[in-house]
Amino acid sequence: MIIGHDGKPRCGWVADSDSALGRYHDEVWGTRTHDESALFEALTLGVFEVGLSWSIVFGKLDAFRKAFRGFDVAKVAAMTAREVDRLVEDASIIRNRGKIQATVDNARAMMSASPSLVALAKSYEITRKRAPRSADLPKSTPQAEALAKQLKSQGYRFVGPTSVYAFMQNVGVVNDHVHGCFRATDYRATAQRR
Repeated sequence: MIIGHDGKPRCGWVADSDSALGRYHDEVWGTRTHDESALFEALTLGVFEVGLSWSIVFGKLDAFRKAFRGFDVAKVAAMTAREVDRLVEDASIIRNRGKIQATVDNARAMMSASPSLVALAKSYEITRKRAPRSADLPKSTPQAEALAKQLKSQGYRFVGPTSVYAFMQNVGVVNDHVHGCFRATDYRATAQRR
């Protein structure tokens, strides 16, 4: 746990509450969303995180947003092989052809998959009254394994249980803000007991 400049306790992975990562923690991570482009962005960040660290991927977030057209699903689904080739040469993003192509393929899957990613995410939502302890955070869960399997059956790529669990955390399907963090599910109860 860290205490930010504003006096609020946060998850230990937030080094500086005034940074972009701090704002991401406070405003996005663990916040339930049903917005298609936000879900697509989170899924894509998980694709690019495979084999890398979150800090590397997050550091390129603005470049990813530009490269993948604001994560507009229809626009990314319409990308051509030439555009993929251009992105492979774009030094502002992670230039992994397989992950770039998977992003385009995932957008195409989102356009046709049933149930939709919005509906799937909702069906796997985990609610709990007690926030996890930092030692409790898994890399995957049975729910993430089931969702990954379902996504793969719909044509999604690079969606293993670990990247899918990161997606679930990112979009608030599960709230993994740890006990004591002001964004944790039990923060109010904790604060009231003090």
